[in-house]
Amino acid sequence: MKLTALEIKQQQFEKSLRGYDVAEVQAYLNLIASEWEHMVGKMRELEDQIQRMEDKLRHYERVEEALHETLQTAKDSAEQKLTGARKEAKNTIEKAEIEADSIIREASQQRQQIRQSILRLLDRRDEIISGIRSYLDIAQESLQHFSKDEASMFTLPKEAAEEVEFRFTKNNKTGHYEEDPEIEEKEHTPQSLDDILDELD
Repeated sequence: MKLTALEIKQQQFEKSLRGYDVAEVQAYLNLIASEWEHMVGKMRELEDQIQRMEDKLRHYERVEEALHETLQTAKDSAEQKLTGARKEAKNTIEKAEIEADSIIREASQQRQQIRQSILRLLDRRDEIISGIRSYLDIAQESLQHFSKDEASMFTLPKEAAEEVEFRFTKNNKTGHYEEDPEIEEKEHTPQSLDDILDELD
């Protein structure tokens, strides 16, 4: 049962011969009513404060819920981004490894091709050197042979020398050799180089 300050003030008691002093009781009731009214006002203030606090609490709960949802969304998004980044990094690494393997294979093939080209060039160099050496040997042999032939080219055979000596007679007066006029004219025709070579053969 709720009492109000007015009800406390208006509370009536039955009178008796040896009862309490009415004025004193009334004064005490007034004091209680006043205190009660103060307490009721204080309670109302507290109830209002509690209501405000509850409103704030509900607001904070909604904020907390929103923050929780935001954090969860951010967490999910971060996990998705992290998963995507890991996947992308893995793909990038795999792609880089594939490209590296391709580059290494290509470099190895180029190295092999260059090595084969160098070997072919070395072989070709040896062939050229061998060809030049063979040519020089043949040229040197031909030069030596030509030098020997040149020395004997202008040497008359014994028969030709005797024929020349026969054609010329010594003049006792001058001491010089003169052509014998009795030798036929055709015999005076000098031999050509071809004739001399034919005789040498």
